[in-house]
Amino acid sequence: MGLIKIAIIGRPNVGKSTLFNQITGTRKAVVKDEPGVTRDVHRGKAEWLGVHFDIFDTAGVSEGGDKAWSVGIRNQALKALRDADKVLFVLDGKFGLNPEDKSLWQQIKIQKKPVLAIVNKIDEYEDEDVGLSEFYELDLNNVMAASFEHKHGLDRILDWIIEGQERNTEVLDDGKIRIAIVGKPNAGKSTLVNSILGENRVVVSPVAGTTVDSVEVPFTKNNQEFILIDTAGLRRRARRNDHVELISAFKANESIAEANILLIVVDGLLGPSQQDARIVELALEHHRAVILVINKIDMAESKIPRFRDVSREKIRNQFHFFADIPVCFISAKTGRGVDPLFALVQKIWSQLNKKISTQEINDFFFNVIRQAPSPSFRGRDTKFYYITQTKQRPPSFMAFVNEPRGITKAYRRFLSTQIKKQYDLVGIPIRIYPKKRRSSKGSQSQRQPLDDNQ
Repeated sequence: MGLIKIAIIGRPNVGKSTLFNQITGTRKAVVKDEPGVTRDVHRGKAEWLGVHFDIFDTAGVSEGGDKAWSVGIRNQALKALRDADKVLFVLDGKFGLNPEDKSLWQQIKIQKKPVLAIVNKIDEYEDEDVGLSEFYELDLNNVMAASFEHKHGLDRILDWIIEGQERNTEVLDDGKIRIAIVGKPNAGKSTLVNSILGENRVVVSPVAGTTVDSVEVPFTKNNQEFILIDTAGLRRRARRNDHVELISAFKANESIAEANILLIVVDGLLGPSQQDARIVELALEHHRAVILVINKIDMAESKIPRFRDVSREKIRNQFHFFADIPVCFISAKTGRGVDPLFALVQKIWSQLNKKISTQEINDFFFNVIRQAPSPSFRGRDTKFYYITQTKQRPPSFMAFVNEPRGITKAYRRFLSTQIKKQYDLVGIPIRIYPKKRRSSKGSQSQRQPLDDNQ
């Protein structure tokens, strides 16, 4: 059975492309504060809680502007609407309800598809009731407030998308470990590929930017199939001088999204930079495991006193947002440190596939929450009822609670840290999804809170 199809529909400049980018974890759709920027249907794939789905970002449907242009855009959007299984109807909470919203709602209703109406640009929880009030005129069955810019409401939107789609929860791959080698130009990425493979499979040159495309090289080691991806060097935007380099950067970003493990290569003589930190942030946005590879140690150790100590201090400062980032020191040119690097890759692969039984993770959570109770929300204690591991990679966990908005980012980081320490997942970007307890009868709704003292 194919993946469920989701269409994002709305008039121009209500935030559809921002929502598309956030759901897909990409920047495929151009976002600009003026109407009519999206002129075609952008298609992407996304995943939430292990459920995979297709999503369409349609152009803003408007009855104004150039007549022929508007008709074409409108027809494309309505075709996507007809093809969709579910619809996200986006409205503008700052501008308010207007005749075009009403007209479009009539077109959506005709299709008789499940619809979630989302009133965007409502930035504060306290403003929700007022912000939604005038939109009830449309007689919407399912409406919620959101702020795409601040990702407020994004988890509830995703929960609605995947509801009833448990059939698509398997990890989609071919059993091969995909390793993307990324970093700034001339950091030694291609040399590292050749060192791992033991042969000159990619071009190596002292000229920065020699690799302008992503090169995929399959190989087998210890009866395990791998694919090494040597990407073009990622420069800062201001230093991308031509069209080819822009395409290379885009393909490198694609490689990051498709890989299981990223080796981020840093020139040991120069040390990690802000651009390297941005690459790590991009990897974490895609929930990819990362190894920071400090290259050229043969030269760096001879030129920089206490090289490793100095490097670790720079790493702590530059990657403060990822305190447990795995680090390996190598010389890709001589092969020194490459075998320990590959051993680390295999260890991380094992961690990425770690499974924890439901009983074990709930017993562990019970003790953690008793020691550090979760924050309250609007004066009400936030209670955990049940937690289970999803079928995603890296390991991810769904926690059923009475109020997901009470699980702050800080508290989620605290829980993630505790899980990492307990189950040998340090350095793995695990995820915790708070989800509202189901109100209907079922095992989750009948459970008592994990912490009886809450």
